[in-house]
Amino acid sequence: NDTLLDNEDNRCAIITGPNMAGKSTYMRQVALIVIMAHIGSFVPAKSAQIPLTDRIFTRVGASDNLIFDQSTFMVEMTEVAAILLHATKDSLLILDEVGRGTSTYDGLSIAWSVIEYLANTVRAKTLFSTHYHELTELETKLDGVKNYKVTVKELNGAVVFLRKIARGGANRSFGIEVASLAGVPKEVTARAKSILRALEKNDIARGKIQTEFAEEEIVEEKQLTEVERILSEVDLNTMSPMQAFLLLSDLKVKLD
Repeated sequence: NDTLLDNEDNRCAIITGPNMAGKSTYMRQVALIVIMAHIGSFVPAKSAQIPLTDRIFTRVGASDNLIFDQSTFMVEMTEVAAILLHATKDSLLILDEVGRGTSTYDGLSIAWSVIEYLANTVRAKTLFSTHYHELTELETKLDGVKNYKVTVKELNGAVVFLRKIARGGANRSFGIEVASLAGVPKEVTARAKSILRALEKNDIARGKIQTEFAEEEIVEEKQLTEVERILSEVDLNTMSPMQAFLLLSDLKVKLD
């Protein structure tokens, strides 16, 4: 994956995409490459132009600090404050999911304002990953802001991560699909999909979210055939070639 950051038209990259797609890994690799270059090491790239960087600031991960009576969100905001106060135009900033520890509108407002301040005032090279898709609008509103996304493919209702960074913004986070991959029961993910459809149908911006969802709005999951069910449950990564051949032969018999 290529990376283009400078102090002019490409100061801030807003990166969208689903969980587990590789946003944090991509940002960390950029920071590590900059550190490697500054200590005189070779870097894993065909070519690289890395300017003098005074400091690397990161806001990655979620953890509380109970000893100092700080919640997860307070720790996050403390780190963000330190970045906004001390970063310069020669700094590299890595910010991952700023604003996620509070309500949706509070978090979105904070993230939006932080990007504006970084782009207009600090003007540091910034990688900013987020699930707030509304932030992709900033590319058309702020100079130096560009949208990037981690590409994915949908295959039979499942998500395939391509680990590729491309220009543009993602229009959804695939959170329910990732929850399914993690092993959340199908009844829960199916209900989550119906609730999501109901929420998207309502005008969230005007506060018209319904607290109850009519049963007719709950669309039944597609009924799978026996062959489809077997294929959806099998783990090909753990099968030997002979086991795969026997499975294929068994499926062919079932289809006949």
